[in-house]
Amino acid sequence: MAKFEGGCSCGKVRYSGEAEPIFAGVCHCTACQKTTGSSFSSVVAVPAPALTVTGEVKVYDSKGDTGQATHSSFCPNCGSPVTATADIMQGVVMIRTGTLDDSSWVKPTMEIYCDSKMPWVALGGELKSFPKMPGPG
Repeated sequence: MAKFEGGCSCGKVRYSGEAEPIFAGVCHCTACQKTTGSSFSSVVAVPAPALTVTGEVKVYDSKGDTGQATHSSFCPNCGSPVTATADIMQGVVMIRTGTLDDSSWVKPTMEIYCDSKMPWVALGGELKSFPKMPGPG
């Protein structure tokens, strides 16, 4: 089991938990690009019951590239995006890896929505690449 802690830039939102990650990956979808203000989002997914969040968060609801609802939680004080959920993945919370106090244990295995990847982005490693969201199995 991985123990993890993290929070936003100003420290008003904190989280902690203990769980085996469901997956870790990089998403290049346009929604993640807008939410992060960057070229992609790096996340580690954990079971929702394993995560405890303290402090007030605001949630921005939108639609992901699948057409289903996504929910991005962020600190209303500093604006740091902290977690995300997607209706397509019930019971899963994706932690933005940049908010972890120690992200050294996170090992992304895939990158998704590569059809939306900014053309100058080239990630190293042995990441599996998918043009959209991988199917079950």
